[in-house]
Amino acid sequence: MDNITTGYLMRAELWLFITTLLYFLMNGAQLFETLVFVPKWTEAPPANFNLLLDGRGASLKNFWIVFHSIHEVTFLLAIVFCWKIDFARNWLLILFAVHFAVRVWTLAFFAPNIIHFQKIAETPVVVNDLAAKTSLWQTLNYIRVAIFIAVSIGLIPLCIRIWNLRA
Repeated sequence: MDNITTGYLMRAELWLFITTLLYFLMNGAQLFETLVFVPKWTEAPPANFNLLLDGRGASLKNFWIVFHSIHEVTFLLAIVFCWKIDFARNWLLILFAVHFAVRVWTLAFFAPNIIHFQKIAETPVVVNDLAAKTSLWQTLNYIRVAIFIAVSIGLIPLCIRIWNLRA
C-alpha cells in the first residue's frame, strides 16, 4: 500500500461511495417492493397477477434491469479502483461474490417464476399449488432482500476504513 497516491485513494473512495449509495437506493426499492407490492400480487393468485403485466400493472422489469446494470458496473469499478488496497480488494471480492450468487439465484428462480406468473395472468390456466408457489416465492424473496441488505451493510465499515486512510 506504500505506492498509493492521494488521487488513487480519492478515486477508490469515490467509487466505493457511489456503489454503496446505489446499493442502499436499491435496498430501498427492494424493501418497498417486498413490503408493499409483493403482498398485493401474492395475496390472491392468480386474480392479482394482472399487477405484474406490462402496460396494465406495475411491471418493474425495466427498472430492475437498468438499476442492477448500473449498480453492478459501479461495484466493479469500486473493485478496480480499490485493487491496490489489499483489505478493500479482498472484502469487495467477497461481497461481490455474495452479490453475484444472489443475482444468479434471481435469474434462475425469481425471474422465471415472475414470467410464469405473468403468463398465467395473460392466459388463465389452472396451476396446481399456485398459492404455495407464490408463497414460496414471497418467502424466498425475504431471504434474498435480507442478503442484499447485508451486503450493503458490509460496505459501510469498508467505506469508513478507506476514508480513515487519508487521516
